[in-house]
Amino acid sequence: MEREADLLDTARANVDRAAHRLGLDEGLLEVLQNPEREITVYVPLVRADGRVTVFPGHRVQHSSVRGPCKGGIRYHPDVTLEETRALAALMTWKCAVVNIPYGGGKGGIRCDPTAMTPWELEELTRKFTRMIMPVIGPHKDIPAPDVNTSSLTMAWIMDSAEEVAGEPVPGIVTGKPVGLWGSLGREEATSRGLVVVVQELMRACGIQPREATVAVQGFGKVGGIAARLLAEAGYRVVAVSDVSAGIFRAEGLDIREVSAYVRDNPCHLLAGYAGVGVEPISNQDLLELDVTVLIPAALEHQIREENAGRVRARFVVEGANGPTTTAADRILEGKGVLVVPDILANAGGVVVSYFEWVQNIQALFWDAEEVNARLEATMKRALGEVLEAGRSWGVDLRTAAYMLALTRVMEAMHARGLLPRARALAMMGGSGTH
Repeated sequence: MEREADLLDTARANVDRAAHRLGLDEGLLEVLQNPEREITVYVPLVRADGRVTVFPGHRVQHSSVRGPCKGGIRYHPDVTLEETRALAALMTWKCAVVNIPYGGGKGGIRCDPTAMTPWELEELTRKFTRMIMPVIGPHKDIPAPDVNTSSLTMAWIMDSAEEVAGEPVPGIVTGKPVGLWGSLGREEATSRGLVVVVQELMRACGIQPREATVAVQGFGKVGGIAARLLAEAGYRVVAVSDVSAGIFRAEGLDIREVSAYVRDNPCHLLAGYAGVGVEPISNQDLLELDVTVLIPAALEHQIREENAGRVRARFVVEGANGPTTTAADRILEGKGVLVVPDILANAGGVVVSYFEWVQNIQALFWDAEEVNARLEATMKRALGEVLEAGRSWGVDLRTAAYMLALTRVMEAMHARGLLPRARALAMMGGSGTH
């Protein structure tokens, strides 16, 4: 599909740009752009009505030089190997930029979970797990929830893996239920990490919460929680939207009330919400509001060449993966809009997944306050390093984040002896500078 090709092209373009600034040669770039391993399986399932359906599934391991591969598993009708490959690469750069000891992986099954029974989804998950068992494991490749998968899905994967292994392997997945070795704080981690980034940016720019306005596109697991946390911190969230509707109130929305409405709505959507002074707004109009912070937390490529010139936000903090195209990036840069890229802004989820994995290995668990404090410290450090890299290299934050990530992956490759000489590090002016 065009959407998938665009995502892969955008991911590759970001790496190309960073590699060019670092002076990497074509051979090294080819290594960085391609995955280590891809597996495709075809999962047969006897449906509840007796029909047999075969579902294609994928697991891509992009890089393991900095540690086990890490990345979610999604269930969606549009899952393809090409999309999975792009998302696996993004996970490599995301883990490297926040400096946790993981590489990137991603998986998915092409299916429509809305047309399947709970029993069918469980059977599909268990069969898929058994088929990819040779390539996953606590020290090889660690899946997590993603689109249309959940903590329950991870419990099925863990249980199926333990049946095969004949022993407990809680570290084989993260994002598990808390009662099955999951971590406190995991459900809100991506949103909390994003909010830390927003708060640190505002603090660095001398902007008080009460002075900042925020618009959030996507009122789901990431955007909805981020909007609530920002409102609780004193920010004025003036607009939110989802696939069903968008709402705007210049004085600020009552996010607690909006969240309660979505929670109690049978479809869990914004459609039909009518608060005092609230006006309807389209997704496109939301992206073009005159606000301090715009958080695109819905689908990829929402800010494109044709609408980037109308974006009036001072900061764009990417909650979704790939919400801004390469062409739009250049336009926003020219307008002076500071964009915090997805591989940094939405990395809170994988950071706390790492914490869950550490707790599983130690069999020693932390309370929510410790998890959140460690997440905050990690995100602050990562943002500071990317800001410093941007100043040092004289580039925008997306390019800085990718340059920093590539540098760390290259350093690991060199330390392992996977590069014949220190040529790549010499091109970057030495190792360990960022």
